[in-house]
Amino acid sequence: MSSIFYFGEGNLQASMALQLAKGTLKGRFSKNTVLKIKESSKAVRDIVAKGAPVYGINTGFGPLCTTSIDAGQTQLLQENILKSHAVGVGENLSPLLVKLMLVLKLHALAKGFSGVQYATLQRIQWHLEEDVLPVVPCQGSVGASGDLAPLSHLFLPLTGYGDVTVNGKVMSTALALKKHQLAPLPLAAKEGLALINGTQFIAAHAVLLLERFKNILDHADMAAAFSIEALMASAKPFYTELHQLRPYKGTRYVAENMRRYLHQSKIVSSHVNCTRVQDPYSLRCVPQVHGAARNAWLHLKEAVEIEINSVTDNPVIINSELTISGGNFHGEPLALPLDYACLAIAEMGNIADRRMYLLLEGMEPQVPKLLMKNTGINSGFMIVQYTTAALASECKTLCFPASADSIPTSLGQEDHVSMGSISGRKALQVAGYVEKILALELFTAMQALDYHQPLLPSKKLQAVHSFVRKHVPHLEEDTVLKKYMTYFENWITTGELMDIAEKIKTALKDADPQLKKEFEIW
Repeated sequence: MSSIFYFGEGNLQASMALQLAKGTLKGRFSKNTVLKIKESSKAVRDIVAKGAPVYGINTGFGPLCTTSIDAGQTQLLQENILKSHAVGVGENLSPLLVKLMLVLKLHALAKGFSGVQYATLQRIQWHLEEDVLPVVPCQGSVGASGDLAPLSHLFLPLTGYGDVTVNGKVMSTALALKKHQLAPLPLAAKEGLALINGTQFIAAHAVLLLERFKNILDHADMAAAFSIEALMASAKPFYTELHQLRPYKGTRYVAENMRRYLHQSKIVSSHVNCTRVQDPYSLRCVPQVHGAARNAWLHLKEAVEIEINSVTDNPVIINSELTISGGNFHGEPLALPLDYACLAIAEMGNIADRRMYLLLEGMEPQVPKLLMKNTGINSGFMIVQYTTAALASECKTLCFPASADSIPTSLGQEDHVSMGSISGRKALQVAGYVEKILALELFTAMQALDYHQPLLPSKKLQAVHSFVRKHVPHLEEDTVLKKYMTYFENWITTGELMDIAEKIKTALKDADPQLKKEFEIW
């Protein structure tokens, strides 16, 4: 992959947007893109010169769309919209989310349908690359007519107003610009509206969620494999023959993944002929549940990568003769997939908590209840499951779909809104809780696994287990567990355990050949 991405050209993938935000990929403008930007800007100037009414260029905004604006006041109109719309509240966005918003807006504006000046895009790029990041509150967008409030905060610094963070320190934009010997930008006609119309707040959350969702799915499969080994559950529910009869992509992938995790396990082979006919659903139905969540991830990925390569401005400037006032700013195309993803992520936490309950129950005679031999004086892992139960319950309360609600705004001009900004925010919140649940399942399952020695799990799981035991001991007496819980949380965030597992290659003789190409999507 090239180390340079050209804004406004090509297909921006979610992973590339993250690289641009983190600075590992550089964004630039090609000569052709600069030409398109300048042509679009000239088209707006021509519209102003002709005087024909065009929304947001020489009219007011929202319910003021019938109010004409004199040509001499178009610059003031654009500055005023940033000032009046910067009314967000709540905690400030993380630097990564702010950078993602800047990246996505640069790509959208660079397509040349928004009438912005090239100098404006250069200044936005300066903020991104110099880490002079606008302070953006997280609440205030209803996810239609663009993410108006957060995007207003994002671009208010272009005019010298608002606050920015420099090296983690908040300061006024005026001071930051003075230190860098820069002057505020004079906005031309249409520019203020172009900056704040769009779905970049929702889309930035969706890009970040896409990465974390994928990480959760991968760790959920690993955690389930450890629990299946520890509980001596059957490997039959993962047979290829079963999933060819109900061939969802996600389900087939998870079944194959579980077979790889359990390949040549001595524990699995030790109970092939046992009398237990079938296992509880949280073990037996891992492909169906985890697979359904993977299908939700695929749906979100498709929506995100269409959205971040789209023009979500309004009006759209085709040329000086044709402007289209439509609804490309409406967040519904992302709001629905984000709510779906939120539900799917919560289900990963829900089923993981159920497996933890089984781990503590003492289903197998060699695995003691509460995962310690001398209980009574010791509570063992009893309260760890209380924590996962609390987290799983809180996730459920956050699963109400924000997109199911709509409150009219702008005096009824904007009478249906997506609330997709809330969808994105709460989905990331749920992701954080589920990461913690999976961390605790891994912690608990590895404690249970120890009781099967000298029988060993698969080589993949042995490698992960051996690494963990260098940092977290097997426990037979109560101790402060929090420090060990933190290890697992960090390992999930960094993907360190996944890296260890993936180094152990598994060749299944009866692997599904059709899945080889399909696996590339994951």
